[in-house]
Amino acid sequence: MATATADNNVEAKPRRSGTKNDARRVRRSGMVPAVVYGAGQQSETIAVDPKQIRRILNSESGHNSIFDLSLDGNAAKVMIVDWQYEPIKGALLHVDLKRIAMDKALQVSVPILLKGEAPGVKVQGGIMEQLLREVEIECLPGDIPGHIDADVSNLMFGQVIRVSDLPHDDKVKFVTDENQPVAHVVAVKEVVEAAPAVEGVEAAATAAEPEVIKKGKQETEGEPAEGEKAEKSEKGEKAEKSEKKK
Repeated sequence: MATATADNNVEAKPRRSGTKNDARRVRRSGMVPAVVYGAGQQSETIAVDPKQIRRILNSESGHNSIFDLSLDGNAAKVMIVDWQYEPIKGALLHVDLKRIAMDKALQVSVPILLKGEAPGVKVQGGIMEQLLREVEIECLPGDIPGHIDADVSNLMFGQVIRVSDLPHDDKVKFVTDENQPVAHVVAVKEVVEAAPAVEGVEAAATAAEPEVIKKGKQETEGEPAEGEKAEKSEKGEKAEKSEKKK
């Protein structure tokens, strides 16, 4: 369950809400800018230790973890609702925290993990396809599971596991449509690569070449070349002069 432990309690410091330069100064000091809100209280701008936040995000329950946030001697149950990373170096840039009332139900998304080996894959040669990786649930904060296991050990070819098949008790209510498929075993699709268009054009050009060459030869045989025309014309003129002299 996503309850608080001694390992993920976070110490926060108040900070002044201002410009981007103020946020950069917080980061240079080794802290991360953050904001905490909710539970009918005013939002506050704070600074937190990025190592503590990363430890929580990388835990089994991840951002659904509920932990104690200490600020000015007061503690409140909170959870991470949003966070931002620097795209190149991956440094944590900002965190949004929400105060949680432990006696009020809330909606969260929980990851789905496939467990077991499906006979539809092992015996029948199909492939497993996971269609849904998270399911939205509603429960009390202390009952949030780190993940939900989907047992596929009996899944045959063509069969489907749906949200309604996922294990849960009376403490957890599914918000996601219970008819929505989670995973199934499907046939392996054969991929046929089509010949590139360029090759097709070249093949067509090659096939057309003999016809063009043949046509050229026919034209040459039916009509004398330019050199032959000139030679015949010259011989004709000489013959005509010779006749006149006679």
